[in-house]
Parts: sequence; C-alpha cells; structure tokens
Amino acid sequence: MKIIVCIKQVPGSSEVQIDPITGVLVRDGINTKMNPYDLYALEVALRLKEQHNATVKTISMGPPPAISVLKESLWMGCDDALLISDRKFGGADVVATAYTLSQGIKRLGEFDLIICGKQTTDGDTAQVGPEIAEYLHIPHVAYVEKILEVKEKSVIVRAIMDQDIETSEIAFPCLLTIEKGFVTPRLPSYKRGRQLKDVLIPVLTFKDVDDQDENHYGLKGSPTQVERMFAPLKKTEHVFLKGSSKEQANALYDLLKTRKLV
Repeated sequence: MKIIVCIKQVPGSSEVQIDPITGVLVRDGINTKMNPYDLYALEVALRLKEQHNATVKTISMGPPPAISVLKESLWMGCDDALLISDRKFGGADVVATAYTLSQGIKRLGEFDLIICGKQTTDGDTAQVGPEIAEYLHIPHVAYVEKILEVKEKSVIVRAIMDQDIETSEIAFPCLLTIEKGFVTPRLPSYKRGRQLKDVLIPVLTFKDVDDQDENHYGLKGSPTQVERMFAPLKKTEHVFLKGSSKEQANALYDLLKTRKLV
C-alpha cells in the first residue's frame, strides 16, 4: 500500500505580516508550525503503515523554510518527502495550489491513497484536498471521521457531514481529508531525528513539472484574487452605566436603541 500525505507549514500565531501589494501572507519561516489538521492526517497514515505494511510519503508546497515540516514528518515515521517550491508558485489560491500539488504528486509515482488534513488554519477553505482529487481524476471523501476497514482494492470510511453521518466504500486510488479528534497525533521521534538530521529532501521547481504553462500556477493561475487583507482593529472603548439595576437596564436599552441594535 502506497500512501501520500499532503502537509503544510502555517503561521504559528495570529501575528502575521501581509504583503501590501499582493495581499497574501508573508511566509518567511519565522514562528511557523505544521498545520494542526495535517498532524491527524499523518497519524492516520502512520497507523495504516503499521497495520498494512504501507509506505508513507509526504509532500508540501511552500517557500524553502517549509522543509522543516517535511523533516518533522520523517521524524514521526514517514519514509520520504518532497518539497514543491518556486517563486512562480507563490501567491496561489486554492485552485492553483491544488493544481501544483497534483503536478508534484504525479512526480512521486504510483499511489493507492492520498490523505490530507480537513483544512489549513491559515486559509480554512477545506477545498484543496477535493480539488487535488479532481485534478488527478480520482474519487474522494471529505471530513472523514474514521477509517472502518481497508480492503485489497478499496477502503471503507465514515464521514461527518453537517446533518448526517455517511459510510462510504471507495476504490483505490482515492483521496481522503481527515477530521481531527478520532486519533491522537504522535510526537516526532528524537531517535529518528538524530538519525535523519542530515537528510536531504528533494525540491521540485517549476522546471521539473510536466505542465510548463506559467498561467496555471501562482498568482497567474489563480482565478480568485484577494483585494484587501488586514488585521482586525482592536477597539477598547467602553461605557460605564451607573445607578440602580433598573436605571442601568433602561440606560442599556436606550444605548442599544440609539445604535440601532434593537
């Protein structure tokens, strides 16, 4: 069984910088971490590796510092990793990101299963995983809460939808996006970290992909553009209401009415 896990490096806090020209996040590798949802995807993949003698490869798209999350995946128990990185890929929306990842996945060779986290904490769209599957022309199931059974040519999963719980059987090769909560992600192994401290992770650039049309990648390949992105303003103004309970209640009602909130 051959498994590929898509992971991403995301900001480690809400204190991030925004490029005033492009309107995208500045990803300089400072104060970053692995996307929390991807940790659950990795844990699912590693358990399948232990149970079914599978191989697990990780792939990530990002600037050179994203190498760190790929190394972390190797320390957790994955077998190989690949970074997709090129300035031509920068500023991609979900469509261009999914297409670029699909190109990188093709370079990894044959696979049975692709596993992604449900979403990323910096985008929260939950669209990239299913779009990768569409570009690769394979079936997919999103919001998977549990893998119930792995068969020779298919997998049975349970997915949590808004109103329903669905059980599906899909044939390999396929893609799953994983919900958090039903497994506990493991920590990276200090021993593996020492053994793999000098490991070299290959980097896939624009010249390495099959499709050499620049209009399919990065900002050029993004049908959606961010017009403006900004940090929310912090308002600290406040009003003290004095008097008895009845007087305060009347004053609060008058205030809300003045501001057309009631």
